[in-house]
Amino acid sequence: MSSGGKGGGAKAGGGAKGGGGGKKKEVKKETKLGMAYKKDDNFGEWYSEVVVNSEMIEYYDISGCYILRPWAMEIWELLKEFFDAEIKKLKLKPYYFPLFVTENVLQKEKDHIEGFAPEVAWVTKSGKSELEAPIAIRPTSETVMYPYFSKWIRSHRDLPLRCNQWCNVVRWEFSNPTPFIRSREFLWQEGHTAFATKEEADEEVLQILELYRRIYEEFLAVPVSKGRKSEMEKFAGGLYTTSVEAFIPNTGRGIQGATSHCLGQNFAKMFDITFENEKGAREMVWQNSWAYTTRSVILTPYLIENLLSVLHKLFFLIMYRFLQIGVMVMTHGDDKGLVLPPRVAPIQVIVIPVPYKDADTTAIKGACESAVYTLNESGFRADLDTRENYSPGWKYSHWEMKGVPLRIEIGPKDLANKQVRIVRRDNGAKVDIPVDNLVDEVKALLDDIQANLLKTAKEKRDACIEVIHTWDEFTIALNNKRLILAPWCDEEEVEKDVKTRTKGDLGAAKTLCTPFDQPELPEGTLCFASGKPAKKWSFWGRSY
Repeated sequence: MSSGGKGGGAKAGGGAKGGGGGKKKEVKKETKLGMAYKKDDNFGEWYSEVVVNSEMIEYYDISGCYILRPWAMEIWELLKEFFDAEIKKLKLKPYYFPLFVTENVLQKEKDHIEGFAPEVAWVTKSGKSELEAPIAIRPTSETVMYPYFSKWIRSHRDLPLRCNQWCNVVRWEFSNPTPFIRSREFLWQEGHTAFATKEEADEEVLQILELYRRIYEEFLAVPVSKGRKSEMEKFAGGLYTTSVEAFIPNTGRGIQGATSHCLGQNFAKMFDITFENEKGAREMVWQNSWAYTTRSVILTPYLIENLLSVLHKLFFLIMYRFLQIGVMVMTHGDDKGLVLPPRVAPIQVIVIPVPYKDADTTAIKGACESAVYTLNESGFRADLDTRENYSPGWKYSHWEMKGVPLRIEIGPKDLANKQVRIVRRDNGAKVDIPVDNLVDEVKALLDDIQANLLKTAKEKRDACIEVIHTWDEFTIALNNKRLILAPWCDEEEVEKDVKTRTKGDLGAAKTLCTPFDQPELPEGTLCFASGKPAKKWSFWGRSY
């Protein structure tokens, strides 16, 4: 195992080296591992430290661009593997559209592109020659794809058209670019579909939203609420937007986890996407779009502490649909670093030899290799840390920082007793188990860690939910960093007024979503903000 990198002491070795039966080699002086900041004391600095020290990112020499290291990319790939398989069951087909788009096409849907205008990067020169017309680098792909939807769709027999692409997009952020949330280039998945009827489009919106919920709860172990965005918060140019919403108790802020949009027929009108129905008449298609990105693998550390008001104003212009692995980091991470749910951990089990003085290092190394082989053959992602120039204690801290769910230690006593010691990352519990029971015990522990992380996160989230009925109760709950469930009249002017009245250094409050799971609304219930008859319950709060 040749993992390591910055932050260690002696230079990392390159895999397993000879051991023999002699004494353990002298360990060089090591740099102390650990976190300089605590999660509860300085959340922003803690977060910044976690994502760098856990080797998820590296900074690049162009501001706003970042290197995604294997620890981040492997998480992305695990999620991609699940999601891609699921959407293929829905008959989504893979496409790839060009990175470039002409200005006249980009401007076709003005309401849609207006929010992206400040971020569009333009190519204006080829070598030293000026181009006849500037070419935009896609900030999103609706305007790239839909002229060709118009070409490909002629008859009801061409429907539904369902395409998905995994690609990169560019949003040229100039103010405070931050890894993964305000980066200038990022990877994403984007699905674009067209149907003959609204009913078909509505059905798919919820199918995709359920997949996003599964990613959050079943993979990332983060509880979310499914709901519908308000008219103010929906995707620009769309008919309606649904979302999964998470909440971070440490900061008292909601996070839009992912969105699934019904675009209605607005884009069909703009791009003339019509079909001949079974009766020979022309109709416009109904469209959806949905996506998630690596842009949110890590949430901003600097903005969390210092730019919340700017973030509130700009965030939904630039991040209108995404999946946030960063929510997982915020939710589960602790003062030792990352805590990864087993289903998304690039390494689920790390095996570390513990050769005390005069120990038979060859036999210990062999037992470790056997354990890794057995686990890998059984379908687990296991690895062995054989670096000889780091002590076992240093390795413990290193893999705790990276969030590996289980650590297996094998020393002379374990070898003699035909057992291994297993240590959980989520709660630090230790247990000795017979080698013969290794596979069954590891499976049970990983399943329990996955379930426990979701259970703990849900308990913390639910403890922050506060049901209110009046404006005074609302402001108190907001200042106490609560996730507020309030009766609302569902009027846009009232929502604007709430934002105005709560505007401040920490950012204004807003609707997060109207949950699909609606509590009973007794007759005569009034809106907390306007005093008018309430029509629904909605989640409110500050957000990222």
